[in-house]
Amino acid sequence: MKKLIATAAFLVIGGIALISQTPPPPNGGGNPGSGNTPVGGGAPVGSGLVILLALGTGYGAKKVYDFRKRKPIN
Repeated sequence: MKKLIATAAFLVIGGIALISQTPPPPNGGGNPGSGNTPVGGGAPVGSGLVILLALGTGYGAKKVYDFRKRKPIN
């Protein structure tokens, strides 16, 4: 019962505390770099994606290694 109350309290407080903000105004005007750039900026995604794929591959390889290393239960 305590776990249910704690979960409900977390969801209620989290819902109130995590109210999102309004989006920023679109780019334009005489600002440097104005034009059709995305609102969040033009950050490259490629290097982060490569790191994420490398970490996922390493994690998967370790899981396969551990699975094959495990002795069968008789």
